[in-house]
Amino acid sequence: MSTRKKLTLFNDPIYGFITIPSPLIFELIEHSYFQRLRRITQMGMSYIVFPGAHHTRFHHAIGCMYLMQKAVQVLRFKDISILPEEEEALYAAILLHDIGHGPFSHALEHSIVDGVHHEDISLLFMQELNTNFNDRLTLAIQIFSDKYHKKFLHQLVSGQLDMDRLDYLRRDSFYTGVSEGNINTERLITMLNVHEDTLVVESKGIYSVEKFIVARRLMYWSVYLHKTSLVAEQMLLNLLKRAKELYLKGIEIKASPSLLYFFDNPNKAFDGEALKMFARLDDYDIIQAVKLWCDHDDIVINRLSNMIIDRSLLKIKIREKPFKSSTLQKKRAKVMKHFGISEEEAAYFVINGAISNQAYSTEKENINMLSKSGKLVDVAKASDQLNIEALSNLVSKHYLCYPKGKHY
Repeated sequence: MSTRKKLTLFNDPIYGFITIPSPLIFELIEHSYFQRLRRITQMGMSYIVFPGAHHTRFHHAIGCMYLMQKAVQVLRFKDISILPEEEEALYAAILLHDIGHGPFSHALEHSIVDGVHHEDISLLFMQELNTNFNDRLTLAIQIFSDKYHKKFLHQLVSGQLDMDRLDYLRRDSFYTGVSEGNINTERLITMLNVHEDTLVVESKGIYSVEKFIVARRLMYWSVYLHKTSLVAEQMLLNLLKRAKELYLKGIEIKASPSLLYFFDNPNKAFDGEALKMFARLDDYDIIQAVKLWCDHDDIVINRLSNMIIDRSLLKIKIREKPFKSSTLQKKRAKVMKHFGISEEEAAYFVINGAISNQAYSTEKENINMLSKSGKLVDVAKASDQLNIEALSNLVSKHYLCYPKGKHY
C-alpha cells in the first residue's frame, strides 16, 4: 500500500509559496468541509463584470493564514508573547473564519438559510470539527468567539485591520484587475504592535493605514457594489425566492437534494442535520438549478433563469434619494401589460433597495495609532487627510431594477 505524500506548500499568485505550518492545519485543509470552499466563489457574481474574479473562499482562507504567519513573526520580534498553542489556534481560527459561507458567498446570504449569519455557521462547523479532532480546536474557537483573555488575538482574526480584510482587498484587486485595492499588506503587518492587550499600528504606518481605508471605500463602490453585479445578484435572489415559493406550493422544482432541503422548510432550526446538508451545498448546486429552470413552465422562473445564463440583465438606476412608490407601480404596470402577468409576478422583475458603504467604523473597535511616547490616537484624528474622518460616515444609495427596452 502506498502512503500519500503530504502537501507542504501552496504556490499562491499573490504571495508566492505558502507553507502549511503544522499537521493539524494540514488535516483541516484536507477535510471535506474546508475543501468545499474550492467551490464557493469569493466575490459572488462579480465575474459577470470582472471576468477574472473566479477565485474562491479556499484561495482567500489560505492567503489569510499566510498573513497570520507574518503577523505572528512581526509581533514576536517586538516581544509580544504568543505561545505555540496560541499560534496554532490563530492559524486554525483564521483558516476556518469563512467556512460557513454558502453559495456565492455574501450574494446569497440570508437567502438559502434565512436569518443565520455565515459567522454563526462557521462557528457550528468549527465546533463539529473540534469534536472530530479530539478538542484540538477549543482554543481556536475561543479566539474566534472573542472569549480568550488575550483580546488582540481575536482582533487579528476579526477586527478593522484583521488578516481577513488585508487579504481580500489585495486578492480581489488582483483578480478583478482593479488597482485601487492593491494595498501594501507587508508594510501594514510590519507596523502592527500590541498596547495594553489591544492591536495597534505604530504611528509611522499612518499613510499605509490611510491607503487601506481609502482602498476599502473605492473597492466597495467600484467592485463589491458595482451596479451590474448588484442587479445580477438581485435577480438570482428573486429567482431563488420564486423557486422556493412554488416548491412550497407543491409545484415541481428540479434541484439538488441539498438545495431542496433548505427549500422544504425555510423556518427549520439550523441543527446538526442542516449543517450536514449545508456542507454539501455550493455554487454548483445553484448553477445547475438555474440551467434546469431555463425550461420551467413558470414565466418568472423561466425568464429570470435565461436572463442570468445569457447575461441579459435588468436595467438598473442608482441615486441618492429613494425612488417613489408611484415609480415602482408604473414600472410594474408596464411589465404586467407587456408580459401579460399578474402584479405579484411583475414584482420579481421590478426590484428596489438600498446599498451602503462605510470604509471605517468608529462605532466598532478603532484603528489606533501608537506614538513613540505611548499615546494612542484614533487614525481618523491622527490623519492629516481630512477625508479619512469623513469616510467614517455611512453613505447610502438607492437602486431600482427593471426590464430594458422602450416598453418600460
